[in-house]
Amino acid sequence: MDELQQNAWPLSFELFPPKTEQGQENLSAARAQLARYKPTLFSVTYGAGGSTRDNTRDIVLDTRSAGLEVAPHLSFGGDSEQAVLDLLTTYRDAGIAHVVALRGDLPAGMGGAMQLVHANELVAFIRQHFAEHFTLHVAAYPEIHPEANSYQDDIHWLGEKFNAGASAAITQYFYNIDAYWYFIDQCQKAGIDQPIVPGIMPITNFQNLARFSLNCGAEIPRWMQQQLQQYGDDLDSVKKFGIDTVSRLCEQLIDGGAPGLHFYTMNQVEPIATILANLGRRATDQTT
Repeated sequence: MDELQQNAWPLSFELFPPKTEQGQENLSAARAQLARYKPTLFSVTYGAGGSTRDNTRDIVLDTRSAGLEVAPHLSFGGDSEQAVLDLLTTYRDAGIAHVVALRGDLPAGMGGAMQLVHANELVAFIRQHFAEHFTLHVAAYPEIHPEANSYQDDIHWLGEKFNAGASAAITQYFYNIDAYWYFIDQCQKAGIDQPIVPGIMPITNFQNLARFSLNCGAEIPRWMQQQLQQYGDDLDSVKKFGIDTVSRLCEQLIDGGAPGLHFYTMNQVEPIATILANLGRRATDQTT
């Protein structure tokens, strides 16, 4: 990667709301260290049905008060329109300019009682009430959403999110770079020209990654599975292999023209700091 590219590409980090006081301290420390890489924004997730939404809101407001750009994840879940409007108003009044708009999931036990509000409907709802105030990010799936009827149908619904007013997309993580480039090509053929930022998941624990990937439909290529299984409980070897593999993936994405990188941090600085160092991305001395 040449000198001009080293710090020129957009970078963002995803955080999740911890459930303990120690977890909160760890998140604050990780956020301060990651802020030294001058990300365009931090995003903050929440649980199924918005089950951690109050905690998410508090972390979002705290992140913004620290002078950082932040994008709260948002879906209707089991909430009323007024509750979502109130939350968006709180975000707007706090100077927050980004939202990650998702379909989300209903809280446990409510599956038959309420209808899911799809992401394109949420995007339209936000545009109706807040016009162009928010930059709206949505989800994209290079290896296709596990509930999609077909590959082209999934691309169609991504297009509907953009037609409703979304500004950009962030992808589910992947390790097969050809899946991303083919997805981009198919999106462009469908008339989608907005940025689709690749999501990056560092590899630190194979069992956890395999379980999560099975649930979300992300493929771990067979050659990677074989190598990671070979290391067994040798976590140092797993981490080294993961850093090398993900660093190479990121470099190929940036060199190929991807519109930035979005890291799923799991509230950890390492191994992201090592991956960024491999990419020539330098941390600054300032946190804001």
